[in-house]
Amino acid sequence: MAVRTEPIYPIPWYRGRFASWLVTTDHKRIGILYVATSLLFFVLGGALALLIRIELFTPETADVVGRVTFNQLFTMHGLTMIFLVVVPIFAGFGNFLIPLMIGAADMAFPRLNAFSYWAFLFGGVILYGSWFSAGGPADTGWYLYPPYSAQTTTSVDLTILSLHLLAIGSFAGAVNFVATVHTLRTAGMTWMRMPLFVWAIYTYSLLLIATLPVVGAALTMLLLDRQAGTHFFLPDEGGNAVLYQHMFWFFGHPEVYVMILPAFGIVSEVLPVFARKPIFGYAAIAFSTIGIAFVSMLVWAHHMFTVGMPNFLNGFFMIASVLVAVPTGVKIINWLATLWRGNLNFATPMLFALGVISVFTIGGISGVFVAAFPFDWQVHDSYFIVAHMHYVLFGGSIFGIFAALYYWWPKMFGRMLGEGLGKLNFWLFFVGMNLTFGPQHMLGLLGMPRRVAGYRDEDWLVTWNVVSSIGSLMIGLGVLVFFLNVLRSRKSRRVGNDPWLGDTLEWYTTSPPPEHNFDRLPYISSPRPLRDLRRRLAEQRA
Repeated sequence: MAVRTEPIYPIPWYRGRFASWLVTTDHKRIGILYVATSLLFFVLGGALALLIRIELFTPETADVVGRVTFNQLFTMHGLTMIFLVVVPIFAGFGNFLIPLMIGAADMAFPRLNAFSYWAFLFGGVILYGSWFSAGGPADTGWYLYPPYSAQTTTSVDLTILSLHLLAIGSFAGAVNFVATVHTLRTAGMTWMRMPLFVWAIYTYSLLLIATLPVVGAALTMLLLDRQAGTHFFLPDEGGNAVLYQHMFWFFGHPEVYVMILPAFGIVSEVLPVFARKPIFGYAAIAFSTIGIAFVSMLVWAHHMFTVGMPNFLNGFFMIASVLVAVPTGVKIINWLATLWRGNLNFATPMLFALGVISVFTIGGISGVFVAAFPFDWQVHDSYFIVAHMHYVLFGGSIFGIFAALYYWWPKMFGRMLGEGLGKLNFWLFFVGMNLTFGPQHMLGLLGMPRRVAGYRDEDWLVTWNVVSSIGSLMIGLGVLVFFLNVLRSRKSRRVGNDPWLGDTLEWYTTSPPPEHNFDRLPYISSPRPLRDLRRRLAEQRA
């Protein structure tokens, strides 16, 4: 009897184990690519920071690097952390989670989604490729202020090209997020039933759409000044360098909230799960997110109190800057109310979420100080500003990122990160961050300017710089602990769909989710559909 055989067709190349990731349009894979690439750049940017702090371990200049290289390290560290780490990693979490949280099968524009990732990756490669150019990477500071940036022989042109690509990718991703939230919410998922992380990414996207064209125009004008003989920002030729600052900070200050609002959304998702309580004041937190975004568009010139604006403008931007504290305070009060009398579980995601609240609050208070322009005149361009910025962005954004990594890692990969190493990771970060940036408040008040490779050999300046450098080494050790945890997690036990007893829809599907996300969905009657489902099942059993 003849044996019937079926023809065997070769597997197409684009379905291979590696190649399939290169051509994927699956939002979950794109989200993981974003997160993994951003973590790689986080390591690179952190290494640059360590070199900066090692140089400042002693007051003498050029112990490790020279002055020009120091300025290049400073510039690349800032550009890396802002444009290659914080903003894109939140896009990664948004890509992975938003369709799952709203009950969709994918993003609204899957191919545009893939394009946004590759624009980000190529932008980062070009930025780091500037190390191999004739002039080396830009030495201007991450803000590229003219007229110096129009005249330096370092690779500002490559930096501008990189930032254009990064902006295009971010803009495409932001349009995709807005379209997805508007059009693909499942039945019953009204605006006031969306998870608070979705609110945060939606607002983050609106800010990017509103501000990226402005900074893109400023960078284009700067490139023309460098290469085409124009003089938009060259005072000697009739231009105005302060115009660049207005355009840059019109983007730059909302960018601060682009980097912090998703972290706030993460905290709003983590706290109720580990407090075993519904979030307190859902509507207040959602609308305060919009309020922060709106006010952030009105405060850009508080970065420019020293440029000589008239005092009535200084006063306006001072008042607007202080007003940001109102919706921010609403969030913090509601978070604390969520914790009050809750059944608290201090797992690693909860520790990082609590770290966001505590450390960001310190940064917010120092932000009220520098919003008062007479005080800002005294500390502008000093290490006080460096301390304030890092308490806000490291204490807010980076702690929020690690809360998200530990919280959603089992959903992404089906395995848990270790709790022991996770807690060690947190305490190294928490103690190291406060040792690094707390003393920098003192350095600023003592008059130490930022962006200097050396400083006066005086007792307190040396002491605070040594403490700050030791703290940075602790942060670096915390990063190593995290990656050790990732390696060990590959052999950890597999977890079920909902290891944390979460409240939102992503925990309803498998871990990791299938390509189509959901076979079916529960009835959506609140922002916490899984909590509602567990309650209904308990009532049926009773």
